Amino acid sequence: MDFSFSEAQLEHAEHVRRFVSEDLPRLLPEQPDDATFARAAWERCAEQGLLRWRVPQALGGASLDLTTLALAFETFGRYCPDLGFSYAFSANSWSLQTALIEFCSPEQRHYLEDVMAGRRIGAFAMTEGSAGSDTAALETRATRDGDDYVLNGSKAYVTLGPVADFAVVFASTNPEARAWGVSAFLVDRGTPGFEQLPADPKMGLAGTPIGCFELRECRIPVANRLGAEGVGSSLFSRVMEKERPFILAFTVGAMARQLDEAISFAQTREQFGQPIGKLQSVANRIVDMRLRLEFARMLVYKTAWLQSQGNSAQLEGAMAKLYLAEAFTASSLDALKTQGGRGYLTESGAGSDLAAAIGGLLYGGTTDIQRVVIARCLGL
Repeated sequence: MDFSFSEAQLEHAEHVRRFVSEDLPRLLPEQPDDATFARAAWERCAEQGLLRWRVPQALGGASLDLTTLALAFETFGRYCPDLGFSYAFSANSWSLQTALIEFCSPEQRHYLEDVMAGRRIGAFAMTEGSAGSDTAALETRATRDGDDYVLNGSKAYVTLGPVADFAVVFASTNPEARAWGVSAFLVDRGTPGFEQLPADPKMGLAGTPIGCFELRECRIPVANRLGAEGVGSSLFSRVMEKERPFILAFTVGAMARQLDEAISFAQTREQFGQPIGKLQSVANRIVDMRLRLEFARMLVYKTAWLQSQGNSAQLEGAMAKLYLAEAFTASSLDALKTQGGRGYLTESGAGSDLAAAIGGLLYGGTTDIQRVVIARCLGL
């Protein structure tokens, strides 16, 4: 495996760094909240071509290779001052766009075009109150009625759900077939019977509204079915395969920022007549942060290399999602502890990082689910 970067990849990362550190912050709120979304910043990302990164050239995208993408997302996470916005950008790229890229019909292609141009925001709605990764347990139903489907049910914890202009909604079209009876539908904002509830208050990732959908006798034309009837579970599995290794790539950058800040603080903060970095307990904590960062990078770029070679990377992808989620949480706590009492203050930003990191243990498949996937890959 060659982990070196080409000149073009480094130039692209530098372009991302300049945009995210210099241009984007002017469009992000100083104190983001759960109910609002920085749409102007999103549209600026679209203008700069960031929403085209993952899309093949044949569909109007930039068609960046996976290594370039991993580096770009790491850079985005390193310099974006809002981890909630970073997460929204990552979820859009790896979840929603994967579904549209691989399953949209030519007649549905305008959804992807609108997403790339920043004209419309999409959401990916699989999870329900009693069903997350278990597609066979979906309670939302889609009943065929002539040239339409009638959807009834609810969705929970939908990233960008309250502000989305449309959503990919999963529903069971054949409950007896369980997982093989699930289908996916493109549902537009304002469709009768489709209600987007207000954003749910949450402990972290402010700036990325998350909420529920209610579907009551929601009539959707057959033309809005995404893929064939019954392929919803396959669609979801395909999205997860693409998403797992890279949805947390932005946290590699965040961990790099935390490490730099911890080292600087430990070098300048003095106690007992010396910088606290001279204290072994503090130094060891920072060493652990560096080790986690190194291992996280290796897993992300190894998975990118494997997939770029056409190899299956289900095991490596699940390990990457699991390790990055737990590593970012541990390093966020270490960063807070290194700052002592200051770390507990809102102004330090350490608490915001920790709250955001905890979200990574849950979204995109919990760490428990990743362990199930890894165990199955090991034949257990």
